[in-house]
Amino acid sequence: MEFSSNLKEAFSKVKEDIDFLNNELLNIKLTMEDLHVILKNLTKKLENKEKNTQTDRQTLRHSNQTHTVNSTDTSTVPLEVEGLKSSNLPISIGNEGVSTDRQTDTSTDTSTLIYAKNKEKTIDSDIREATEILNSLDSLKKEIRLKFKHLTSQEMIVFSTIYQLEEQGTLEITYKLLSQTLRLSESSIRDYVQRMINKGISIQKEKINNKKLLLSISPNLKKIASLNTIIQLREL
Repeated sequence: MEFSSNLKEAFSKVKEDIDFLNNELLNIKLTMEDLHVILKNLTKKLENKEKNTQTDRQTLRHSNQTHTVNSTDTSTVPLEVEGLKSSNLPISIGNEGVSTDRQTDTSTDTSTLIYAKNKEKTIDSDIREATEILNSLDSLKKEIRLKFKHLTSQEMIVFSTIYQLEEQGTLEITYKLLSQTLRLSESSIRDYVQRMINKGISIQKEKINNKKLLLSISPNLKKIASLNTIIQLREL
């Protein structure tokens, strides 16, 4: 009898270990799916930034080459035309013979260089932002999992029913409606809802005309996690 009891206990522990590993694998899968989406978007954004940066660099090199040609042309002007400086030419002359066109070219080159550098800084900022998003996502999943882990099965049923009714487009979710749907007393529904709120679950109450009380799930929570995701996280 003792051997049989020990064998059953051993099998029970093995089953618990297998269940634990399955839950961990599911958690890893959910995290990897989120990472894949975020990294895919980040890669696309970085590729676009790199293309823009390369285009800016080509524009900058072209501007510098044009500026060099203009400088050479100016230096080869014969000394005999020095007397034309005071003539009524369409180009204003100042700063000992440097044309305003050349000054404009220099300003444009400098602006292009600054713009290209700002593009490179933006890529670094995007990488930092993506890292912060990943860290925040992991923290949010842990917080959601811990909060919903503390719910009883009956509380979770009430929460899921509210969530599903909203997804189906039900405009007015009341204690009475939940009572009829779940075949529980209204006082029991009130008790379950209040317990969930006390446990930090984002259920909102809205009173209309000081009579009817409407229930809803916080839009912020619904943006972060679907009902299926919440159920999966709770089961981990």
